Amino acid sequence: MWERFEPVHDLVYFAPEARRAADGLGMRGFWMGYFALRAAPLGAVSPSVVTSGFYVFHPARVARALPDAWSYAAPGQVLAARSEAMEAAMTRLFGAESVESAALAEAADLAWEAAAGADTAGRVLAGANQALERPERPAARLWQALTTLREHRGDGHVAVLVGQGLGPVEAMVLKAAAGESDGPFLRETRKWPQEDWTAAGTALRERGLLTADGALTPAGEAERALVERRTDEAAGRPWAALGAERTERLAGLLEPLARTVLGSGLLPPGNPVGLTGRLLAGSRSGIRFMKPVRQTG
Repeated sequence: MWERFEPVHDLVYFAPEARRAADGLGMRGFWMGYFALRAAPLGAVSPSVVTSGFYVFHPARVARALPDAWSYAAPGQVLAARSEAMEAAMTRLFGAESVESAALAEAADLAWEAAAGADTAGRVLAGANQALERPERPAARLWQALTTLREHRGDGHVAVLVGQGLGPVEAMVLKAAAGESDGPFLRETRKWPQEDWTAAGTALRERGLLTADGALTPAGEAERALVERRTDEAAGRPWAALGAERTERLAGLLEPLARTVLGSGLLPPGNPVGLTGRLLAGSRSGIRFMKPVRQTG
């Protein structure tokens, strides 16, 4: 499901409509717009809150954008602008006929129901997005629902990383070693100094997770698989609430949208999100529901 909803959510980072919306609000540069558009559901929060919640950004990267962004536009204005921008981006990419179709309206309603069933205790970004009002227009409703689901999964992923003792830079080094993202691109865009990146690699080698040349060891492969499995398990509540049959239906409705975004060239190779297209390209089969593992301690 992630590889079906993440591409549509990611329009807020890569579609030109998002940048134009941020510029129209007076934001100074891409990163101020990025942090404002993503953090707006939280209100006019401080950089320390965003650094904590977004997890992988160097504090100085965030502090260059916040709280200054809120002096250019209030969070409510930012939310309205991002909703309009995402509807415009979806209309351009998918076509006006698709955006106005009964199929997209059905997808929006199914996704909204799944997002409403998400468990948000301890998931601040998901909870803030879930609390937003239901958009009237289907395209805006679909995008917002998928964003709630995306942040729900992301919040759970961060919790798993913390539980496994993987800090922000270590998590990114593992991601790059797994071939999901370009390491130098991750480091530069998240603004971590080379010495921090090197230190994280050293720490992972000492834990036996990386080889001397930076590849995953068998233990590293197992650790990566464990993080992903626990992230999947923690992300299961919305789909259990929606039910298997309607989750399958939503997957089918989202698949052509995801393929359109992935084929548009908007997402750069080695993108920091880790969208490789491998899962979607390799399967049109049914959705696999995972039984949560009882954890103690």
